[in-house]
Parts: sequence; structure tokens; C-alpha cells
Amino acid sequence: MSNDDQYGGGHGEVGGTGQTRTRLPDSPSDPYGPTRRPPRTARSLVTVVGVVVLLIAAIAFANQSPDTPATDASDKPPTASSTAPTGTTPVTEKNGGVPSGFAQDQQGAQSAAANYAVALGSDGMFNSARRRAIVDAIAEEGSRTKLQSGFDADYSAGLLAQIGLTKDGLAPAGSTFVNRTVPVGTKVKNFVGGSASVEVWCIGMFGLTGEKSTRPVTNGWFTISMTLTWNGSDWKVVDTSQKDGPTPVSGDIPVSTSDEIGSAVTEFGGFTYAR
Repeated sequence: MSNDDQYGGGHGEVGGTGQTRTRLPDSPSDPYGPTRRPPRTARSLVTVVGVVVLLIAAIAFANQSPDTPATDASDKPPTASSTAPTGTTPVTEKNGGVPSGFAQDQQGAQSAAANYAVALGSDGMFNSARRRAIVDAIAEEGSRTKLQSGFDADYSAGLLAQIGLTKDGLAPAGSTFVNRTVPVGTKVKNFVGGSASVEVWCIGMFGLTGEKSTRPVTNGWFTISMTLTWNGSDWKVVDTSQKDGPTPVSGDIPVSTSDEIGSAVTEFGGFTYAR
């Protein structure tokens, strides 16, 4: 600018004629003073929010600690829309190789029924000694003899021969006998004090692997119904029955080879089930 504009008049003064100088927003090129720092309110707010989020995350992590006591199981059965696994930690005790020590509530009865269904649907039922041990472990004392007799008749020598097993329930050389039950869900039909009626929806695998097998491994859906009674320390089976289904439509999935099935059954162990 020239000195004629009177914005300084060559004397180091501003607004020599009383004119007002308009101050533009701060920028690095502002010739009238240093750039002002932006307010720090936003940065402080972000810092506070970050600290709060970290505290909440720390509290949530602490609440997930395995040392946190488990809450008591609800006696209410799950709703029909329940699809996710629910319930308390599975039991750690076993009786004759079968999980035991279930709680005296509806959840405990469902868990007991699911585990008993696995035992009654195992390959051990085709061996007389193992079958007796399984029934002794899960049966109510007054019903034990009746259950033993019924299962002995079901797993007769004639059935074993028809399947292709030895008299001890073993597969012939070069084959693997498959009989496994997998619970899909449980439902309480009736629950009154020390008595419970529970249904267990299952999928099962049954058959013999091997090239010469005349009974290849197949799968099927069925429901096992059990009447349970509380003996003072655990749930025990009074009677049991089975019916087919409900059965979903099979998917278009390629069938595995006999060797793949045999290896899978040997390598993949079963579970202890809890509601």
C-alpha cells in the first residue's frame, strides 16, 4: 500500500482518519497478529469420553472373570423361541462313566436327561457288561431290574448278528461300529417337586464302516422321553421311550466315504451336556 491510504500514515499508527479496520478470520497469512489457537473444548471432550469407554471396558472384562461366582439357575423352562445354548456349567462328577450330580431343578432335570440319552444311545449298550454299568448308573433303584431286563431283550444276540457285530458287540476286523446320539434340545413336559418328565430331541448315527459293510452308517432324528425321579442326591431314570422325528429336510451335501466316517467317530469325542 502507499502512504496515501492513511492506514498507518507512515507514523506507525493505525486508522489515522478514524476508519475502522475489519479483522478477518485468523489464518497463517494474517498480517495483523499471530494465529490464534483453536479452542481445546473438543479435544478435552474426546479425552473424557475415551477414559469413560476404557473404564466401562475394564469393568466388563472383570465381570467375565472365571472367578466370578455363577448365578443360580432359573427354574423356568426356556421359551419355545430359545435357540442359543443356555445354562450353568456342566457337572464334573461321573458315575459309571456317565455324568452325575445334577441340580434339583428343571434345568438339572433337562441336563440329566440329555446326558442319559447320550449314554443310552452309545455303542456301549451293545456290550452286556457296559450296558449293565450304564443302566446301574442312571436307573432309579426300584426301576433298575425292569430297565435292565428290557434293554437286555432289545440288544439280543439275534440283533447283534443281524447288524454284523460279535456277541460282545464289537465290529468285525477292518470295520468300525458307529452308534452315537447327539442331543439337539430338551423340553420339560412336567415338573413337580422330585419328579420330572423330559423330552430330548436328538440326531443319531448308526452303522458299520468298511467296504464289505452291508449296513452303512446312516443318520436319523428321534425324540427320547424320560421320566425322572429325585433320589435325594441326583436325578434317576424311572422309564424311557423313543419315537421318530421331528426330522428336517436333508441338505444337498456330498456323502463322506466310509473311511472318513470311521476316522471322524474315532477322533471326535463327545460332550457332557448341560441346559
